[in-house]
Amino acid sequence: MKFIPAIDRYIFKLVLVPMIAVFVIAASLLTLDKMLTLFEFVGTEGGPIGIVFKMLANLMPEYASLAIPLGVMLGILLAFRKLATTSELDVMNAVGLSYARLLRVPYIITLVLAALNLLIVGYLQPLSRYYYEEMEYELRSGALGASIQVGEFTKLQDRIALRVGSSEDGGRQLNEIFARVTDDEGHVLSISASEGRFLANKENRDTIILRLMDGTIVQDMGGHDGVHVGDSQTPRVLSFSRHDLPIDLPAIENFRMRGDDDREYLLPELIDIGWSNDVSEAERNASQASFNYRIVEVVMMLLLPLLAVALAIPPKRSTSALGVFVSIVMVVAYHKVNQYGEDIATLGRVDPVVALWGPFIVFATLILWMYWRVAYVPGGQAIGGLETVYAKITRRLAKIFGRQKRRAEIIEEEELEAAGAA
Repeated sequence: MKFIPAIDRYIFKLVLVPMIAVFVIAASLLTLDKMLTLFEFVGTEGGPIGIVFKMLANLMPEYASLAIPLGVMLGILLAFRKLATTSELDVMNAVGLSYARLLRVPYIITLVLAALNLLIVGYLQPLSRYYYEEMEYELRSGALGASIQVGEFTKLQDRIALRVGSSEDGGRQLNEIFARVTDDEGHVLSISASEGRFLANKENRDTIILRLMDGTIVQDMGGHDGVHVGDSQTPRVLSFSRHDLPIDLPAIENFRMRGDDDREYLLPELIDIGWSNDVSEAERNASQASFNYRIVEVVMMLLLPLLAVALAIPPKRSTSALGVFVSIVMVVAYHKVNQYGEDIATLGRVDPVVALWGPFIVFATLILWMYWRVAYVPGGQAIGGLETVYAKITRRLAKIFGRQKRRAEIIEEEELEAAGAA
């Protein structure tokens, strides 16, 4: 650290703290929003609760690809905003430290995180997306197992209905069990037991054993041999201390191969498909659109430090935070434009290069102009017009609420005087 100049260490600390905070907040908000949906989905499908966290883990690369650019931009923006509002930036400029020099450390951070983001969107995100789809498929098909809902009838097969009064030991120990089973000959067995437990069947992996303890079996003969009493048959009643009820597991089809969606292809695979003459034009368009979308999202990160600096510096004698709001709107809007460009390029309506790199050129030109205004024009402001309008609106609202507050104080004083006179 002694070989790194003090100014670089200082800027690194200023950037790092808000950047990590944005990472954590953005990832937490995205995760919590999806977690509620997954809990509802898993509960509806009757799957184990632990699968929710496995599915969320496979969504983290996708969330990281969104949080990293936002964290980089806001980390740099808030760091330079602090320098500007405390007049430290003026001192640094006065001693010969240009904006390009001050951006040395932010650009090193950006390059490292851009490389990480390329790894995520190019390799980790496609694989994690496929594994997420696989777990969702297995959950819907029952391959992950169905939970027994306490107090409700659970249909294990077309011929078995099971109700459990309570459960213990994480659902492995069942109490107050009632089961209704129909065999191939039409016999109906009504089984009640005080307790039971699911056991693996070593001889047949397609079958599990529900071992019941201390119960009764009532067998409805359904017109077969039984004990006749007048014109009716008396069901057979058997008591048992232990009874094993085999349950066949449903046949589960294997999940599809990876590649049903272009989001599941790695970057080298997208290149092979997108520029191959052995596939259809629709597949080439989809692969080229996905490839260009991922690359342009990563390349845009290289311009975020310039955008952050351009929007971080408020007008003199002002602490306006309008630049923070504008930066978030611009990044999110650009991301949505890229998504739209990918969609129309996939459909073949526009060439992928035009659909995705066209908005990039426009956005990059705007950012470079904004940075030039701040860095090389004395007193220049990237969003000076917006700052003026924002200041006027703020003063107007302050006057309105100030008058309302004063009116409320006058009414309160009059009420106090009237109460005192009474």
